[in-house]
Amino acid sequence: MNAPVSLTPSISIIDGFDMGMPERTGSYILNEEKLTIIETGPSPSVKHIIDGFKALDLKLEDVEYIILTHIHLDHAGGAGLLIQHCPNAKVIVHPKGKRHLHDPSRLIMGAKAVYKEDFDRLFDPILPIAEEKLLPVEDGDTLTLSDTCTLTFLHTPGHAAHHISIYESKTKGIFTGDTLGVRYEPLSKDGVELILPSTSPNQFDPEATIQSMKRIQTFDVEQIYFGHYSMASHPELVYTHIEKWLPVFVQKGKEAVKDGLGVNELAASILEAVQHDLDKKGVERDHPAYEHIRLDLKVCSMGIIDYLSKQT
Repeated sequence: MNAPVSLTPSISIIDGFDMGMPERTGSYILNEEKLTIIETGPSPSVKHIIDGFKALDLKLEDVEYIILTHIHLDHAGGAGLLIQHCPNAKVIVHPKGKRHLHDPSRLIMGAKAVYKEDFDRLFDPILPIAEEKLLPVEDGDTLTLSDTCTLTFLHTPGHAAHHISIYESKTKGIFTGDTLGVRYEPLSKDGVELILPSTSPNQFDPEATIQSMKRIQTFDVEQIYFGHYSMASHPELVYTHIEKWLPVFVQKGKEAVKDGLGVNELAASILEAVQHDLDKKGVERDHPAYEHIRLDLKVCSMGIIDYLSKQT
């Protein structure tokens, strides 16, 4: 495992090695009076959370809240397993996500359709969560973790209809899950920032994505904490990237559908645009970040084609 990384005096990130890849999906630990985890990752990531807590000298039985931005398995698939190690915790989720955590059969079926023979390796087990452990939050609800830290929950559809983002008052940060896309930490370490929209199926809505971003912009945001991956301290740059790339993704999707092309061809078309952009920034075509990008663009292309199929 990678050691937990302290992002602020009270917030650390634990690398969940989602899909066996470093710096892809993270869980955030808010070390406040009410100890809180934001995002669990899939079940294979839970062992990294357990190890991370030991490294931070924290106890899982002290966790009071596990917060999920949405119920896609790379963010929430491990919640049922993790709650077994956190007997005093409640799981916070969008009201539309609650029933799927209590009965994850449809989540399992949907993931198997996408990931096929890789499902067990990437996600198993997906365990149900007792209803009394689930705490749905409405838009605008707040939760006080300490005298200096209050969370505000926002309903931020676009990536998923059941998506929430969480504004944290102490650092003026917001945990955005996939609402504001994906940040590529391997590129950031080389001084290059790239944030691409996350348009995975089957509830992607570009108009809602922009509206959710505008909602986030009404808050005094200094930090953005991504599900994928880590923290950005330049919110305006993040917004600019989404405004730039979201229309590109959708337009290339329209062109692909018009030409009768499929997911792989669309992913290749978007990748070409990304490569052209990164070429100008001096990023080599064999940079490790491209492994992440290619995986993301395949799933993003599925979501774009699914979205466009519903517009006709």
